[in-house]
Amino acid sequence: MTIAPPTHIVWDITYTCPLRCTHCYSESGRRPSRQLSHEDILRVADRIISLRPEGVGLAGGEGLVVKGVFEAVDRIISAGVDVYLYTSGWPLRGASMLREITRLRPRVHVSVDGATPEVHDRIRGRAGAFDRAMLALGLLDDAARESRLAGGPPLEFGVDATIVRSSFPQLEAFCTDLAPRFPEMQFLSLSAVVPSGLASRTGFVSHELLADEQADALGSRALRARLRTLAPPSVELMTSDNRAMGMHPDLVAAGKVFRACAIEPDGQVRAMCIYEGTVGNILTEDPALLWERAVARWSDPVVVETLTPVRTMDQWAAAARRLDEHFGSEEDRVRIGQRPEFPEPAGV
Repeated sequence: MTIAPPTHIVWDITYTCPLRCTHCYSESGRRPSRQLSHEDILRVADRIISLRPEGVGLAGGEGLVVKGVFEAVDRIISAGVDVYLYTSGWPLRGASMLREITRLRPRVHVSVDGATPEVHDRIRGRAGAFDRAMLALGLLDDAARESRLAGGPPLEFGVDATIVRSSFPQLEAFCTDLAPRFPEMQFLSLSAVVPSGLASRTGFVSHELLADEQADALGSRALRARLRTLAPPSVELMTSDNRAMGMHPDLVAAGKVFRACAIEPDGQVRAMCIYEGTVGNILTEDPALLWERAVARWSDPVVVETLTPVRTMDQWAAAARRLDEHFGSEEDRVRIGQRPEFPEPAGV
């Protein structure tokens, strides 16, 4: 049986990161970068292209700190594959970087997880992170305006917000206060945090993982429609409960999951984007075979047994911890065991 190609590939090109986000799925900035040489990065790009995905999400870590990253972006886009560049905005400054973005035109997603500095900086783990993100958005806004006035093609950029319990009350503020600051901004994505990586810790689950009704709201048409009336008409407003990322067997059977795998910085292929467990290395094995192994993992008996009963956010987090323990390598399990406890919010 021929397996359809992945719709997307998530490529964590490095684990280097200037921030220390409380919910970081990859624990970037807290572990070795595992970044490949420039030559091998380009080889990974070529092997990703061979899988014929519709798009590649270039993430990390912070991809913009990787020297020569735009050569990899160029190679992927030149092959007819869309690139979605995810950045905190922290390193996005300087004319040369903006020139490359304007030349190549990946879709740039700036991560802003709070509509105010207080909330954003606490979630992102570094003072000044909000201001740096606003600076990056301002530079992109200027570049997009210049391109439009010159008759060039659109420069797509916007805000990608991971919503946790403490930022959920700011949904309207994202639309009314933040989005209007950047007239050329094209999209605003508000998506529920998923219990992956540091966001699967029991302390995080207790204090910052969304309650079921909050996740349900983000997945509802009613909330999406109301927020669209608040955001500027030129901004595409998207909301999601992100449950498709969970790979629940019911959604797998219905074909309603995120058909993707993740590439770790050293080329290891993670079978399911938000759970630990790799199926081989894209530098040394046939990418198509690795994709087949990834798809097979979705129906592994342990996966099915663990995820089938999941109905709540708390149950999802517990299932994620079990899958990470089962499919993770010994190195993964050591790292998981050494994760710091999530600090209780002040006043609790």
